[in-house]
Formats: sequence, structure tokens, C-alpha cells
Amino acid sequence: MPSVINNNCVKCGACAAICPVSAMHISDSQYVIDPDTCIDCGACIAECPQSAICNDAEASEEAIKFNAEQAKVCPSAND
Repeated sequence: MPSVINNNCVKCGACAAICPVSAMHISDSQYVIDPDTCIDCGACIAECPQSAICNDAEASEEAIKFNAEQAKVCPSAND
């Protein structure tokens, strides 16, 4: 199960700094997680100071869809 970031994200980047597979991408409003890249290690969940990250079983359908869609179009996804 990939992790998902909700709209409590404040774009601090703590999750991106710890992610071992660079699954985090920054959208206009927040960081998002690419579900195709995430290995569900949970490092980002523990690192997030806003508690804005959870696994997809606990996330809303809206957050899951937003993360998947935005991860594909974020400029950082092409770095």
C-alpha cells in the first residue's frame, strides 16, 4: 500500500528528504506521493511534522486520486 499525503501538508520537504526512492513530488499546493514509485517503507509517515501522511487504506479517496494525478504532472516528476 503506497503512502498518501493529505491537504495538511505545509510543503516543508521533510518527507522528500527521507524518501529512499524519491517518490515525493511537489505540486502547486503540497507534496504528493507517486503510488507507482512508493515502496511503502513508512519513513515519510514517521517524519512528517504535520501528520499529513498515511497509508492508502487510511486515506480518503480524494487524497488518493489527487496524489496519483498530481504525481504524474508535477514538474519535479520529470527531474
